[in-house]
Amino acid sequence: MDGQAIAMTVAVDQPPGDVAARLGTLFDVHHQRLFRLARRLSRTSEDAHDLVQETFLRAARSPGSIPAGASHEEAWLVRVLINICRDRWRQHAVRTRARLNGSVESEPAFDPEPHLIAQSLVRQALQSLPPRRRAILLMYEIEGTTIPAIARLLGVTPVTVRWHLSIGRREMAKALGRGRDD
Repeated sequence: MDGQAIAMTVAVDQPPGDVAARLGTLFDVHHQRLFRLARRLSRTSEDAHDLVQETFLRAARSPGSIPAGASHEEAWLVRVLINICRDRWRQHAVRTRARLNGSVESEPAFDPEPHLIAQSLVRQALQSLPPRRRAILLMYEIEGTTIPAIARLLGVTPVTVRWHLSIGRREMAKALGRGRDD
């Protein structure tokens, strides 16, 4: 799949050549970076593909809202992806509360392999973080993105990024059982 296919199906009201070319270029330039971020923010690669697809569909629906310039475009796309993830996270929380209020479910069986258990615990701890904090933590710790670069991508100050990193690390430690005051 390429950016041309997305652009052609959604942006019918705009002059076809300009919008399709711009969206195609956006997709070609940014889809791999967005997929890596989406993969770290979601449980499965299918969910990550859905997040990226929804991000570009939103871009195709309102191409005039995409700022000019490669760094501004990427920052806009990252913010859209994180907002979509945040919306899905909220929907999941509402569904989970409704399900728990309706019936009591037993704990799922887990694989006894130590590395799979550790991976599961870390993934659960990450999923408990708000999407923006999770994205900042993953971009900084896993992808090695600098604090100023994260701040530019998200349109926040470096102090805000540092604050999210600090709180995110504390919440991760607490979720993993190392932050207890025993």
